Amino acid sequence: MADAATLTDPVAPDALDAEDAKIVTLARSARARTGAAHGAAVRDSDGRTYAACTVALPSLSLTALQAAVAAAVAAGAPGLEAAAVVGVEGLEGGFDDPGLAAVADVSAGASVLVAGPDAAAVHRVAS
Repeated sequence: MADAATLTDPVAPDALDAEDAKIVTLARSARARTGAAHGAAVRDSDGRTYAACTVALPSLSLTALQAAVAAAVAAGAPGLEAAAVVGVEGLEGGFDDPGLAAVADVSAGASVLVAGPDAAAVHRVAS
């Protein structure tokens, strides 16, 4: 994972502001509802949220973060404020997901939160 994004020290979900805690909860719910490997959610610059999960079809593969960004863009989101991904194992080496590039394509300054399967600790992708 040489290109993995560096993560900040973890914090408890209740230490997040309410809007960031909401997208972590939405990401966790998307994962639980579908049984997918990962769940993700994004908040656009108008405050709307979009949730998605990993897509693994024979003809289409998207990470949860890519799917959430695609949903926001398809809905006409003017930009992104924040994103969250839940279900990521092995965060000691950072976070490597092509969805990070998709978030940056829409809004370079958007904050990205990452949590393990239980979402007990949340990391922020360091800028």
